[in-house]
Amino acid sequence: MLFVQFSLGSDRYLLDSAQMERMLPLAPLKALPGAPDWVAGVMDYEGEPVPVVDLSALALARASRERLSTRLALVRYPQRTASGIETRRLGLLLEQATRTIKLDAASFRDAGIDTPHARYLGPLAHDGLGLLQWVRIEHLLPDDVQALLFAERAR
Repeated sequence: MLFVQFSLGSDRYLLDSAQMERMLPLAPLKALPGAPDWVAGVMDYEGEPVPVVDLSALALARASRERLSTRLALVRYPQRTASGIETRRLGLLLEQATRTIKLDAASFRDAGIDTPHARYLGPLAHDGLGLLQWVRIEHLLPDDVQALLFAERAR
């Protein structure tokens, strides 16, 4: 499998590239008052408003740093609805997102730690530089935040 590697603090994390639509440079965002602090805002992508989550703010309680290596990943977020699962665009701010890595899915192992407030933290793999953790996009947003960010579909 092909993954995009990024950093949260000094640790390395991965996103499955099959769930990504595009990697973009930082773009202006419109703030969303009332949203959790880790919701960075909304961007305009080809005339469509797309909510953006700052993974550093979510995981580390600090905003992503604006650097050349900070990217905006456009991903396909699977939203549960009454009629099944619909795919929605979601932007993710990622620090040091400049590398891809190939790993076999079988090389990942459960971390063995229950993280109920960080269900998005998936299994671990090891490469020559240390541990990497798979971030599961499908577990990123709690139900109340899904309803906030994707309200038009809920009506």
